[in-house]
Amino acid sequence: MSRANKLFGDKAFELLKDLERSSQTIPAFDDDGVRQVLEEIKAIFEENVAQASSYNSSGDRSLWPLLNYRHAALQRNKRCLLAYLYERSKRIKTLRWEFGPIIPGDIKQALCEPEVQFFNNYSKSLAAYMCNAGCSQGQGIDLTNNLHPPKSLYIEVRCMEDYGKFELDDGELIHLKKNSQHYLPRAQVESLVRQGILQHIA
Repeated sequence: MSRANKLFGDKAFELLKDLERSSQTIPAFDDDGVRQVLEEIKAIFEENVAQASSYNSSGDRSLWPLLNYRHAALQRNKRCLLAYLYERSKRIKTLRWEFGPIIPGDIKQALCEPEVQFFNNYSKSLAAYMCNAGCSQGQGIDLTNNLHPPKSLYIEVRCMEDYGKFELDDGELIHLKKNSQHYLPRAQVESLVRQGILQHIA
């Protein structure tokens, strides 16, 4: 009966608040906090099982309020814990779109092993989808480009090396010589910008 006077769910709620308050991309996984919540869920369940057995024997309806209270506390703990894990999974998905298929080392340290595996599986699924999305054109579509609508369909670029001829989608040939500047369709030269062949001039 000692737990009846205790406010359940404090640690579970604290998990969510700490995650919300954190200024980091994703804070370190709180192993100890999650363990405490799981232990509390287990303890509440065991107490309710014991008291339910007592009710079945005695038929004492005065036990119902405490049984219902504990059950509500148990459900609240479960919801808070699931919300904590779900919010972290959303942030882990965002990492793939912002940083690509490799997690930066400082961020990876904040993830537990199942979360790292979740990231890897999500990354593989996204890569497979992008590959299949462009199969009719014989190449994949990188959906991680232009996460925000571009201000212009054309960009001014400077060639950083002697690249040679580059054919645009309309058949026009552009001679990319070192230090030459061009005004070209953004979508068609993004790969060259990522490779460092072209430099976007702001």
